[in-house]
Amino acid sequence: MTAPVAFAPEVAEARAAGRPIVALESTIITHGMPYPANLETARAVADDVRAEGATPAIMAVAGGRIHVGLEPERLAALAEARDVRKLSRADLAVALSEGWTGATTVAATMICARLAGVAVFATGGIGGVHRGAETSFDISADLEELAQTRVTVVASGAKAILDLPKTLEALETRGVPVIAYGQDALPAFWSRDSGLPAPLRLDSPEAVARAHLMRARLGLPGGQLVANPIPAEAEIPAEALRPHIDAALAAAEAQAVAAKAVTPFLLARIGAATEGAALAANIALARANGRLAARIAVALARIAAER
Repeated sequence: MTAPVAFAPEVAEARAAGRPIVALESTIITHGMPYPANLETARAVADDVRAEGATPAIMAVAGGRIHVGLEPERLAALAEARDVRKLSRADLAVALSEGWTGATTVAATMICARLAGVAVFATGGIGGVHRGAETSFDISADLEELAQTRVTVVASGAKAILDLPKTLEALETRGVPVIAYGQDALPAFWSRDSGLPAPLRLDSPEAVARAHLMRARLGLPGGQLVANPIPAEAEIPAEALRPHIDAALAAAEAQAVAAKAVTPFLLARIGAATEGAALAANIALARANGRLAARIAVALARIAAER
């Protein structure tokens, strides 16, 4: 049986021509940003990917199909839709079999990218180990997906609302390469420096592409995480964010916010507390990650063609 995958015309044309493609998630549209910033950002990231020589493929689920690439009218409708389900590995199959409309998380986007033959994926930040996970056991499925699905993920590290040392440890345990791009420190989403050293560092798209291909040659399962620091001009220092993160976490606990609702709740609270600065930073890092992912995809296609 073949997976129910539908390619947007732009993506189908790129596949037929052998041009590089970059996967993009859709929960950043439905759960990560308010309207109309979500739609404007999705369009901007897609244009950034095109400007770097690759084709954007926003992933989403609707009508029993995985949509690889969204046509303009479908993207606009998704940006305004309400009650869109947030899909990960656990519920992707049910969403497809039941015909639900759903946005793909990092984990689900990696699965969809693999099915579509797309090797590089750009997002904002990955999920990870939530604070207090030693009692709540709240750990994102993104970590398991990185350990088993061969896709290179470009993100600005893990989201700063998480327990970053435990997230890094969990990735190491699962054998996931965590590669800081162009610096020695691990970035922390809105901040360039988490205070943690990165296990690995690479300084060019070509180096990342070579590592991706070598993992395939070695038969290693899983992908690699490229931690791309937010542009310096858009950064919010970690010490400035700390009180806002602590206040948002306290509010989530007081209101018994749990499971998939936690991250959108925290991001919205922090965005309001920073008077929009966090949203502006989120937009800047998403666009930067799209550009880097496109450069890696282009390098990957070029190196593969030369072999």
